[in-house]
Amino acid sequence: MVRIETVETHVFRVPLKQPVQTSFGKMHDRPAVLVRLTDEDGAIGWGEVFCNWPAAGAEHRARLILEDITYLIFGRVWTAPGEMFTALTAETHIKVLQTGEVGPFAHAIAGLDMAMHDLFARKADKPLAHFLEPSAELSVPVYASGIQIDDAPRMVPDARTSGFRAFKVKVGFDIAEDARKVRELFDTLQPGELLMADANQAWSVSEATSFLEALQGVPLAWLEEPIRVDMPEADWKALATASPVPLAGGENIAGFDCFDAVIRGGALDVIQPDAAKWGGVGGCLEVGRRATAARRLYCPHFLGAGLGLLASAHILAASGSSGRLEVDVNPNPLRSEMVPGWPKVVDGTVEIPNEPGIGMLPELSALEPHRTLKASQSAD
Repeated sequence: MVRIETVETHVFRVPLKQPVQTSFGKMHDRPAVLVRLTDEDGAIGWGEVFCNWPAAGAEHRARLILEDITYLIFGRVWTAPGEMFTALTAETHIKVLQTGEVGPFAHAIAGLDMAMHDLFARKADKPLAHFLEPSAELSVPVYASGIQIDDAPRMVPDARTSGFRAFKVKVGFDIAEDARKVRELFDTLQPGELLMADANQAWSVSEATSFLEALQGVPLAWLEEPIRVDMPEADWKALATASPVPLAGGENIAGFDCFDAVIRGGALDVIQPDAAKWGGVGGCLEVGRRATAARRLYCPHFLGAGLGLLASAHILAASGSSGRLEVDVNPNPLRSEMVPGWPKVVDGTVEIPNEPGIGMLPELSALEPHRTLKASQSAD
């Protein structure tokens, strides 16, 4: 049983020399929001909250946790880590309706759920993967992500040298040029390597079909979010029927009902929830298991700092899926300095630290120059 005494939020920002570019916008800095829970015994748990978008979102989510959510955490005894996610989702629902801020509340609760699972696993003296599934292997396959298609001729060889054997490129800028560049990149792959593409919801059904036609004969492992996530199910099914390439998505889906619907619907072969955006550890693990049971590939989405990436590795290991962990290969001190030395990729695989909880504690001292906000609330 756990009684939370203190909630802290930490916000970090690192300016970028080269923005991370997607089809819908550019990231000019890398933000991160961490949340730390401390219980009455002094045990701690860390979580990460999605904050890439909007550009001003990190500080907002940190204040949201402290000023609109923490009062629901204090003064209660939690007997299992998943209880907090269920309770906070229900008890903030009216505020979500009042504000229309579905995403920010979901992101905040996901980070708190991650911290709660970390705390429980640390108290049990087990790696999070083994806390979730005792038989989990402490290693997972990975792929290199965040590669803008124009940068691929440079970044893919660098990622290969770093141990990656699968690569995902960002498209959605110019259909004909994107297809040409993807085809040229595919021709440079070595035996056994995989290539995926992510359009970040850029196209209509006809545009996505045009892209696939231009890539005829190129066996992409998957095409991610070719059309908007809120387009009619019939559009997704039509595209899936016409596509020789498996379709992927999930980072912009929230709720068990919605995930169940896309898993049943069959348009998506690759299911990609993000543990810092919705569901935290418990929600994403359950989605991963449901997807695996339905013979879909569970590949957790993640494009943040080191803590959430490490948590995503634990969830994937515990899920029983043969999917791959997404590893952004753009420079990001909030990944490399937060969990130094990890991930170390060897022949397309990473080992998960055999330490209690998520594993390594965030190296906040190394990140101090990047901090923009630290605040806390206590039960007193």
